[in-house]
Amino acid sequence: MSNRKMITAALPYANGPVHIGHLAGVYIPADVYARFQRRSGKDVAFICGSDEHGIPITIRAKKEGVTPQDIVDKYHEIIKKSFSDLGISFDEYSRTTSANHRETSQDFFKVLYEKGKFTEEMSEQYFDEQANEFLADRYIVGTCPNCGNENAYGDQCEKCGSTLSPSELINPKSMLSGNVPILKETKNWYLPLNEYEDFLNEWIIEGHKDDWKPNVYGQVKSWLTDGLKPRAMTRDLNWGVPVPLPNAEGKVLYVWFDAPIGYISFTKEWAAKNGKDWKEYWQSEESDLVHFIGKDNIVFHCIIFPAMMKAHGDFIMPENVPAFEFLNLENDKISTSRNWAVWAHEYVEEFPGQQDVLRYALLSSAPETKDNNFTWKDFQTKNNSELVGIFGNFINRVAVLIHKYYKGIVPQGDVKAPELQEINKSAKEISGFLENYEFRNSLTALMNLARFGNQYLQAEEPWKTIKDNPEKAAQSLFVGAQIAVALAELCEPFMPFSSEKLLNMFNVEKSNWSDVETKSVLIETGHQINESSLLFSKIEDDVIEAQIQKLENTKQSNKKTNPNAKPMKDEIQFDDFTKIDLRTATILTAEKVEKADKLLKLTVDTGVDVRTVVSGIAESFTAEEVIGKQVMILLNLAPRKIRGIESQGMLLLTTKADGKLSFVTPDETVENGIEIG
Repeated sequence: MSNRKMITAALPYANGPVHIGHLAGVYIPADVYARFQRRSGKDVAFICGSDEHGIPITIRAKKEGVTPQDIVDKYHEIIKKSFSDLGISFDEYSRTTSANHRETSQDFFKVLYEKGKFTEEMSEQYFDEQANEFLADRYIVGTCPNCGNENAYGDQCEKCGSTLSPSELINPKSMLSGNVPILKETKNWYLPLNEYEDFLNEWIIEGHKDDWKPNVYGQVKSWLTDGLKPRAMTRDLNWGVPVPLPNAEGKVLYVWFDAPIGYISFTKEWAAKNGKDWKEYWQSEESDLVHFIGKDNIVFHCIIFPAMMKAHGDFIMPENVPAFEFLNLENDKISTSRNWAVWAHEYVEEFPGQQDVLRYALLSSAPETKDNNFTWKDFQTKNNSELVGIFGNFINRVAVLIHKYYKGIVPQGDVKAPELQEINKSAKEISGFLENYEFRNSLTALMNLARFGNQYLQAEEPWKTIKDNPEKAAQSLFVGAQIAVALAELCEPFMPFSSEKLLNMFNVEKSNWSDVETKSVLIETGHQINESSLLFSKIEDDVIEAQIQKLENTKQSNKKTNPNAKPMKDEIQFDDFTKIDLRTATILTAEKVEKADKLLKLTVDTGVDVRTVVSGIAESFTAEEVIGKQVMILLNLAPRKIRGIESQGMLLLTTKADGKLSFVTPDETVENGIEIG
């Protein structure tokens, strides 16, 4: 195992904010691992950045009527701030639209091109004749051949998780126009993945059968068993890194070619700022490369990117790819399109100062080898019962009692007390779990030390022995202080904000992890500690109910067929409805009402009579264009005077998306006076 750790976290798409599924499945575990390795004295580069060339970005841009650059500029800042607010300690967080990244990925492509690693192939690609452009995989939707999902994308079915190609879709349609696309010939550059099967089998299937997670190993083995095929490394698009070859206009690097190279280009940026040699982290056998990703990225990080690096020839292979499964929310799949998510930036605003509560809750529910579930009630329980009731309670008791009995000075105790061995044992146990990417077990081991501390204090009862056995009381609080400081040290990878508070409370500096594994005394007798403060606070039911209601509102909103539709008015009874007399009618004459920009005075033939109606439609219609219009009228509405004119009835209209009014009319011309209902 190397002393140098090159740690990457999957690049988030800059087409929307980060949610708890991303945090639990990639970023918080990666941060815990990076923090732990730093504390263990390793030379760490923890690298990430926004993926700004994905098709989701162009889809979002078209939807919002802005440029792709507008989208990535907006969401890059939101994502970057969310990570910072939650204590994700990236050494570098950059973006794939940077000049450095463009140059690095183009250079990588040229090396492979010059080595003859690509094949140039003419192929038929889907083309939208109306939009006049080739369709990227994500711009094609159709029925999944595996599960029947009618909204599968051309590269993946998000319902069953199958990786697809557009040609496999049943009834494909263009997302740009909704039309059925045609097939049109185009040239692209392919990486023949089939030529790397032997290498991948030897490196992963034989070399990592004992140390890679079963979910990762199994998926890679399945792909290799089925056999690999050449895959295009370029696309016909106008958003991305341009292909650095002559006669390649309108072609960009495939996003899954340029995105993982972002790890390299971002490392270059970090190295340049810090006087480091980036090659030591990517091209030296003395480095361990670790990719933290979600399960939907396994094929790209374990097959395509390694094949690219093998083709290049200068890069090391990852030592591990600890991919996580998916996190569900309240027993439903997290979905950005349905807004079914807990967004990181909203959590920080709504739970100020409680970043560590979310980190703890997500780590304890981390979907390490199978999908898991987040609920707000479980979040509340973890905070109130575990962080407040166990961890915070122990810390508070130790600090308060030392201040109460010893004026904040750590009392004298036996440095060889057997209870102190629990500290070293816990530190080693947490270390072992983290080295094996077992984050839930490591968090349990941390909390077990806090439980041990509580049980120890409860058994020793220093608040009682202080009177008749002061030496015993001093000993128990001396041991309690050692456990408290150990918790301050050991919780740092998991809950960095709480660790900082604790270290300040006990007036100690952060030490190396090995000290906690080996030393029996972490805070000396006679050391002055600072005033205590509550580490965690109880989260009340009304706060949780508000979050549950927020999700319920989202659920109701998702049921709308028209997202702009206003909520339904209060229910009425059938008898109320029968009182309404709706009739067909025709407008005979129309004229503007003086000094009233919105009003038209109409003469209307209702079939029952000819009457006057004053209607606020002048901003949507001229007087001339409504004459002869057949409409629907509420006939038995009590007359009322408007601008001195008696109005007898009300016409039925609706408001369009552009704010203009539209008449509710019969499908075809009928007699006036026909009842409706």
